[in-house]
Amino acid sequence: MALIKSISGIRGTIGGKPGETLSPLDVVKFTAAYGTWLLENDKTNCKVVIGRDGRISGELVQRLVVSTLNALGLNVIDLGLSTTPTVEMAVVFEGAAGGIILTASHNPKEWNALKLLNSKGEFISGEIGAKILEIAATDNYSFVGVDKLGTYTQNTTALDKHIEAVVNYPLVDAAAIKKAKFKIVIDAINSTGAIAVPALLRALGLKDIIVLNEEVNGKFAHNPEPLPQHLRELCTEVNRQQASLGIAVDPDVDRLCFVCEDGSLFGEEYTLVAVADYVLQQRKGNTVSNMSSTRALKDVTLKHGGQYFPSAVGEVNVVNKMKEVEAVIGGEGNGGIIVPDLHYGRDALIGIALFLTHLAHSKKSAKQLRGMYPDYFMSKNKIELGKGVDMQKIFSQIQNKYKNNPVNIDDGLKIEFENDWVHLRTSNTEPIIRIYAESNFETTADNIAKRIMQDIRESM
Repeated sequence: MALIKSISGIRGTIGGKPGETLSPLDVVKFTAAYGTWLLENDKTNCKVVIGRDGRISGELVQRLVVSTLNALGLNVIDLGLSTTPTVEMAVVFEGAAGGIILTASHNPKEWNALKLLNSKGEFISGEIGAKILEIAATDNYSFVGVDKLGTYTQNTTALDKHIEAVVNYPLVDAAAIKKAKFKIVIDAINSTGAIAVPALLRALGLKDIIVLNEEVNGKFAHNPEPLPQHLRELCTEVNRQQASLGIAVDPDVDRLCFVCEDGSLFGEEYTLVAVADYVLQQRKGNTVSNMSSTRALKDVTLKHGGQYFPSAVGEVNVVNKMKEVEAVIGGEGNGGIIVPDLHYGRDALIGIALFLTHLAHSKKSAKQLRGMYPDYFMSKNKIELGKGVDMQKIFSQIQNKYKNNPVNIDDGLKIEFENDWVHLRTSNTEPIIRIYAESNFETTADNIAKRIMQDIRESM
């Protein structure tokens, strides 16, 4: 059981003792702290947008959040079952002071989280997050009397507005997508992707759509992180249906990956690469991804005359770097696409629309499109952390062992090996160390990762 407080929000498992899990008391405490910060920041704007994914605990957490915000005098606009990017955009649509997304993203069904947004519909900064945690630690909030309680309203049109904005985005060619008559299989992982993705595809003019794991019940049919080992059903069904493409999203629809027409994986890391390639053909400019992402994005960016910039891991860090370098496209190698002139947030819906436009314009199959990009192989691994593990000591020992190699310590520890690299860092969302290695050869990437994992275990 766990409770994690980070730039990715307040995240924990449901059930257990307060302070050790995301218990009802913790939901109330951190919601009250966030609401208090909103009121301290702007007493004139009392609107807060909330939305949730399809998790089993979603309704329970939603009721606690609504009541707590109302008790502070804040007016709640509830999108109900929604997606992370829809909530982000709705904050702006509604002119709200902020928003809360109730989702633990790729985590298993036992988890839920409060993802906190500012008035721009973007994730709060680390500095603001620290203030909110301080308010929670000191119980420094005050609830209003009965005459000043906040209101509760529902918004059932936010997803429609989000989809409309995607379809009308200048680089999305709905006519070309409709003409291509793609047959698509979707793995909706028993969450809100089952609502949002088919609705988007229909709005783009597609009719031949098959949805796997369609019931929105939060009982995820498999591990919800869209990794190769979790997508075998989708790969098999794409092949069996002779579909043009398979699409997998995570439970809150901000991550995205594709399956080619032969049932092979397009590659989670190559979602951003392909979308960026298309965008850069239309708009010259810079790109950003986090330093755990494939170097193929840098290759594509340089090919189009732009500059590539790495950021620390975490959506807020990617967004900050994108703003700094005025990137025209960015995101994360986990399938997160950020299109800045739509909104500064990972958004699977705009990613799908741009990818399908690219595919339609290219006149290629998904497999042929993937063949246009350089082949790098990434080995993604993790080690679970026990209590009391001194990560600084571990990183310091490994850095010393590889002191003759180029090293970056901006976010964990990244070590370069000629044309290869390995990045190890503690997760913002789980009690684990992530170890990602990339090489031109799959066995080399695996061997680098295994070697570093052994170094970590020896340092514990």
